[in-house]
Amino acid sequence: MTYNQTNPSGPRKVGKLTVTMDRNLCIGAASCIAVAPKTWALDNEAKAIFLDTAEEESSETIIDSAKACPVAAIIIQDVTGKQIYP
Repeated sequence: MTYNQTNPSGPRKVGKLTVTMDRNLCIGAASCIAVAPKTWALDNEAKAIFLDTAEEESSETIIDSAKACPVAAIIIQDVTGKQIYP
Protein backbone atom coordinates (compact mmCIF):
# COMPACT_ATOMS: atom_id res chain seq x y z
CA MET A 1 0.00 0.00 0.00
CA THR A 2 1.58 3.26 -1.08
CA TYR A 3 0.14 6.65 -0.25
CA ASN A 4 1.15 10.27 0.37
CA GLN A 5 2.10 10.20 4.04
CA THR A 6 2.13 13.98 4.46
CA ASN A 7 -1.45 14.43 3.23
CA PRO A 8 -3.20 11.04 3.18
CA SER A 9 -6.75 12.47 3.32
CA GLY A 10 -6.45 15.20 0.71
CA PRO A 11 -7.56 17.44 -0.72
CA ARG A 12 -6.25 15.55 -3.71
CA LYS A 13 -6.64 16.22 -7.40
CA VAL A 14 -7.81 13.06 -9.17
CA GLY A 15 -8.44 13.70 -12.84
CA LYS A 16 -10.79 16.66 -13.04
CA LEU A 17 -12.01 16.22 -9.47
CA THR A 18 -10.69 17.54 -6.18
CA VAL A 19 -11.43 14.96 -3.49
CA THR A 20 -11.17 15.35 0.29
CA MET A 21 -11.70 12.74 2.99
CA ASP A 22 -13.05 14.30 6.18
CA ARG A 23 -11.22 12.29 8.85
CA ASN A 24 -13.53 13.62 11.57
CA LEU A 25 -16.56 12.14 9.80
CA CYS A 26 -14.99 8.87 8.59
CA ILE A 27 -16.14 5.86 10.63
CA GLY A 28 -14.11 3.24 8.77
CA ALA A 29 -17.10 1.51 7.18
CA ALA A 30 -14.89 0.77 4.14
CA SER A 31 -17.78 1.07 1.68
CA CYS A 32 -15.61 3.49 -0.33
CA ILE A 33 -12.97 0.74 -0.63
CA ALA A 34 -15.55 -1.77 -1.85
CA VAL A 35 -16.51 0.62 -4.67
CA ALA A 36 -13.08 2.12 -5.48
CA PRO A 37 -10.31 -0.21 -4.24
CA LYS A 38 -7.61 1.57 -6.26
CA THR A 39 -8.46 4.89 -4.59
CA TRP A 40 -9.00 4.08 -0.91
CA ALA A 41 -7.53 2.06 1.95
CA LEU A 42 -7.91 2.23 5.72
CA ASP A 43 -4.99 3.49 7.78
CA ASN A 44 -4.02 2.29 11.27
CA GLU A 45 -6.76 4.54 12.76
CA ALA A 46 -9.41 2.88 10.52
CA LYS A 47 -9.79 6.09 8.52
CA ALA A 48 -9.92 6.10 4.72
CA ILE A 49 -6.83 7.41 2.93
CA PHE A 50 -5.92 7.90 -0.72
CA LEU A 51 -3.81 5.33 -2.50
CA ASP A 52 -1.27 6.38 -5.11
CA THR A 53 -3.27 4.34 -7.65
CA ALA A 54 -6.31 6.68 -7.36
CA GLU A 55 -5.57 8.06 -10.84
CA GLU A 56 -6.42 4.63 -12.26
CA GLU A 57 -10.04 4.96 -11.10
CA SER A 58 -12.66 6.77 -13.20
CA SER A 59 -14.30 9.97 -11.97
CA GLU A 60 -17.64 8.14 -11.93
CA THR A 61 -16.22 5.41 -9.70
CA ILE A 62 -14.78 7.95 -7.27
CA ILE A 63 -18.12 9.78 -7.11
CA ASP A 64 -19.85 6.43 -6.56
CA SER A 65 -17.44 5.69 -3.70
CA ALA A 66 -18.40 9.01 -2.11
CA LYS A 67 -22.09 8.17 -2.49
CA ALA A 68 -21.47 4.78 -0.83
CA CYS A 69 -20.08 6.44 2.31
CA PRO A 70 -22.73 6.16 5.06
CA VAL A 71 -21.59 9.41 6.73
CA ALA A 72 -20.81 11.51 3.60
CA ALA A 73 -17.16 11.90 4.62
CA ILE A 74 -15.92 12.18 1.02
CA ILE A 75 -16.24 15.69 -0.39
CA ILE A 76 -15.89 16.17 -4.14
CA GLN A 77 -15.43 19.40 -6.08
CA ASP A 78 -15.34 19.93 -9.84
CA VAL A 79 -12.70 21.87 -11.80
CA THR A 80 -14.32 25.20 -10.91
CA GLY A 81 -14.23 24.42 -7.17
CA LYS A 82 -18.00 23.84 -7.01
CA GLN A 83 -18.91 21.09 -4.55
CA ILE A 84 -20.67 18.33 -6.45
CA TYR A 85 -20.94 15.83 -3.59
CA PRO A 86 -22.38 15.68 -0.99
